[in-house]
Amino acid sequence: MKSTKIAEREFDEWVELAKQDPSTFEQLRLAAINEVIDSAPAGQRERLTRLQWRIDQERRLARTPMNACIRISRMMWDNLVGRGGLSDRFSELDGLLRGTAGPQAPSTEERSPRVLDFARPGRSA
Repeated sequence: MKSTKIAEREFDEWVELAKQDPSTFEQLRLAAINEVIDSAPAGQRERLTRLQWRIDQERRLARTPMNACIRISRMMWDNLVGRGGLSDRFSELDGLLRGTAGPQAPSTEERSPRVLDFARPGRSA
């Protein structure tokens, strides 16, 4: 059963279209993204447009589709558990609720990353 809304097409339809007609797939992909952004509340549209721009840049910079997937996944994880991410926001909220408000100082490990020294072939470590 085919849907009239672009974003609600079945996954298998998208796969088949990408294989058979990549340019139409890309046009419909962009239309689906814009459809979702346009249907969001007005106060979220600019943020979603900027986020989609960042995702598009990661895809553009990637050398392969798999690399694009990895880059976008890393971007999502950074926003979840990275510095200033969702996990930090929950910690701040917990602090507010417990009366220990204020952002937590980053740990020493977060402030200075550990650099690994790899021995080069033919040289001893």
